[in-house]
Amino acid sequence: MTHRDRLELLLLGVIWGASFLFMRIATPEFGAIALVEIRVAIAAVFLTAMLAWRGGMGGLRGAAGPLTVVGLLSSALPFVLLAYAMLFITAGTGAVINASAPLFGALVAYAWLKDKLTVPRIIGLAVGFGGVLVLAWDKIAFNGGGATLAILAGLGASLSYGISVNYTKKKLARVPPLAAATGSQIAATLLLLPLAVANWPSAAPSFKSWLCVLALGLLCTGVAYGIFFRLIARIGPAKAISVTYLPPAFGMLWGLIFLDEAITAGMLIACAVILLGTALATGSVAIPLRSGSRSEGVSRA
Repeated sequence: MTHRDRLELLLLGVIWGASFLFMRIATPEFGAIALVEIRVAIAAVFLTAMLAWRGGMGGLRGAAGPLTVVGLLSSALPFVLLAYAMLFITAGTGAVINASAPLFGALVAYAWLKDKLTVPRIIGLAVGFGGVLVLAWDKIAFNGGGATLAILAGLGASLSYGISVNYTKKKLARVPPLAAATGSQIAATLLLLPLAVANWPSAAPSFKSWLCVLALGLLCTGVAYGIFFRLIARIGPAKAISVTYLPPAFGMLWGLIFLDEAITAGMLIACAVILLGTALATGSVAIPLRSGSRSEGVSRA
């Protein structure tokens, strides 16, 4: 991984950490589906203009099917689930739950791509999901309440990200990264359009909420996905999805600064445990074994 790759991962962490803040502010006024439709539509327009300017529209040819799947799994579905979750939990909590995406990515890579699941990675998965349980335990009432459904929605979004990052590497390896990002946002926009029309807010959202949606579309989706898909192509899905190490810290920080959300000891402990498990599960940190072997990433680049 080059110095540029590390800087781009850090930038993505800052941007995606802020996305939880923007969703927390705007979702109550827009609703989850309408908010996400506007978000992906803005991103689609931005990315299409950029792709056309660079003369890369040809990269979309012949990839409509895979791009539709990626649009569903990397944007439409997880964005709606996370926006819904933000109605009931804090921005910081949502960002910490989202850090479980690499854990699901490792499981998907094992089940689908037959990636080797070593002892250190099994330990990492157990530790990481244990951290999720620590974070969610006091919020789960086991009665179908809002917080319970929000936690499940957040985990569902992480699972969707874990599937999409492996699918992207397998099915879109020959599609230029910017074309993949653009096509996925166009697909997400079309998939959500009928649902958004049916669930459009009856009252006009505030100017503040519109600014948040604009930031979500341009910065957190358009710019960020262009960077993310390029990283997948350059360093592989396992290392690219490691960006989820960073948004929890920034998500908690932005929530504290702008929404006066509390950062509890439980959140910090759970975050540390999840990230430790993720590091072990993806091979970023190795447990020395007698054979001297070293664990590998979620999937080979």
